[in-house]
Amino acid sequence: MKLWIPFAVSAGSLLTIASFVGAGWDAPPVETTQIGYRGTGMYIHRDVENQEALKAANVVPAAPWEADPAGDRARDLYENVQVLGDLSDDQFNQFMASITEWIAPEAGCNYCHNPENLASDEVYQKVVARRMIQMTQAINVDWQSHVGQVGATCYTCHRGQAIPVNYWYEDLEPKPAGGMTQNRAGQNVVAKFGGNSSLPQNVLKDYLLDAKQIRVHSTTALPTGTNLNGTKETEATWSLMMHMSESLGVNCTTCHNSRAFNAWDESPPQRVTAWHGIRMVRDINANYMVGLTPVFPDTRKGPEGDVFKVGCATCHAGVQKPLYGVSMLQDYVDSLAKKGPTDVPDFTTYQPGTTQRMAPAGQSSALQTKPTSETAAVVLPEASQTAND
Repeated sequence: MKLWIPFAVSAGSLLTIASFVGAGWDAPPVETTQIGYRGTGMYIHRDVENQEALKAANVVPAAPWEADPAGDRARDLYENVQVLGDLSDDQFNQFMASITEWIAPEAGCNYCHNPENLASDEVYQKVVARRMIQMTQAINVDWQSHVGQVGATCYTCHRGQAIPVNYWYEDLEPKPAGGMTQNRAGQNVVAKFGGNSSLPQNVLKDYLLDAKQIRVHSTTALPTGTNLNGTKETEATWSLMMHMSESLGVNCTTCHNSRAFNAWDESPPQRVTAWHGIRMVRDINANYMVGLTPVFPDTRKGPEGDVFKVGCATCHAGVQKPLYGVSMLQDYVDSLAKKGPTDVPDFTTYQPGTTQRMAPAGQSSALQTKPTSETAAVVLPEASQTAND
């Protein structure tokens, strides 16, 4: 008789019991919603307890006051206002007060500005913020196919943090030891940006920065010669899908009919929205984030030297619609729902602590001095101060 068998069974039973009654184990109440036809497996399962926490974390802040669109323009009152110059004085100050609370509520205006010279670009955060305003305007104007009329503001991603909680970068750790382990194709480790799975760990670079083909689905049991994608590409696609599911707090069936993942005509409309979202994120990363690489210090870059970049979780933060679909744009229409100047400086020339004006290519970098009465610090409610964009 093999004596180890009853011992193994007993140990397994004890471990099973311990997992149910042990300290810290929780059987959460689950809410299930049917979103498709019966028999297709199209259900969404959500942890009710997590939903309460998500609701608390997705409360939209009110605007500090209702801005008056009348009055002198910001460009005529303050120096070095390159993007928001069309705003009225009151709109400009309202937006500056809001962006301070959205991004640096503790550091205040000095997070982006030299308090002795608000017009200067010597603080790198100001250069980044100006480009991020341009990016947000582009999202709201050019990518309504994804964001709709709800749109986005700085708060959508930052939520009171200088750096959004959810970002990604190229991750090669732990590096292979060498020899036969030299090439593991980015797999067989915990993929931080792939749902903590052992699937490829750097697929966000392939799909949310580069334009690598995503759709990998064979319709035949055996290769036919027309589909050149193999298991490796399929695993990479699944890693991206896990990132998206985790980011939105949903199942695969939110965008796909599980009986035919490849069939667009059997997929929910959310799949089209996601298709546009993937391309929007590529645009953000390629045309806004990567270009700021010379401006960001090493502390704002990953271990391989690439800047922190945007993923689905950056905006969604665990819910299907960021901030549960509540729009903040009605209070910032002129600031963020319209495009200002889109010119881009040569960021390779930026010198932190030195550059006074990061002018777009072809424009003078010299600051024009305005009369003292027009360059005085702006006083906001509760004695807080704003500065130029």
